Amino acid sequence: MQLFLKAIIMGIVEGLTEFLPVSSTGHLIIAGDLIDFKGTPFHIMFDIVIQLGAILAVIFYYRNKILNSLKEILPGQRGFRFWMNIFIAFLPAAVIGVLVNDYVERYLFSSFTVAIALIVGGILMILAENLFGRYGIEDLEEMTPGKSLVVGIAQCLSLFPGMSRSASTIMGGMAAGLSVKAAAEFSFFLAIPTILGASVYSLMKGFSSVSALEWQALGIGFLVSFIVALLAVDRFLAYLSRHSLKSFAYYRIAVGILMLLLIYAGIVA
Repeated sequence: MQLFLKAIIMGIVEGLTEFLPVSSTGHLIIAGDLIDFKGTPFHIMFDIVIQLGAILAVIFYYRNKILNSLKEILPGQRGFRFWMNIFIAFLPAAVIGVLVNDYVERYLFSSFTVAIALIVGGILMILAENLFGRYGIEDLEEMTPGKSLVVGIAQCLSLFPGMSRSASTIMGGMAAGLSVKAAAEFSFFLAIPTILGASVYSLMKGFSSVSALEWQALGIGFLVSFIVALLAVDRFLAYLSRHSLKSFAYYRIAVGILMLLLIYAGIVA
């Protein structure tokens, strides 16, 4: 299969799953196994960098809200408080991520670890829904530094491939008292510095080793993930307005079990 076609497939997978609580990294690893797009430093970098396309989709989707917050960015103003909360939530995973990134890329990017994380994450989502689903803070302006730190600590779970950054932060938001939809929105904004940081870090490490053809593949994956993610964000928020997270939890568990069966059968490595 040609490199560009593989880049399109991976871009679609990334755009569909980045903001759903099902683990985009896990699905990229699964897709990479199925289409033989794996095993080199470029493939790992590709999976991280195409997330920039999904993040650009969020920035575009919330462009008015972001611009309004930047107009009130001085200390004490609403925008300053909002972005300070995002920064507080960003810090824990950023610090720990830098420390463990090489270990994670070397030892934990496998179908088996993803399958286990999908199942464990699904179970945790059901527990979070049962324990915290009754809370209903809808306005992100009610976020405090303490609540933001809870989300940030929860995001550290996502450093394990397959746990899902979205799932981890949504569960953290629910534990902090947010409704599931508000938790999802906070997760979207938190993704901006988190994924930007991870992508820039990955590009800096692998910049010199990327060929011209691979740069083109990165560009294609980036564009596809942007378009698909823009559609997915809107539909996901609409879904959360009427439904709980449990359907995603059951999906995760089913996919994780299926992956274990495929690994046992030797179909997936």
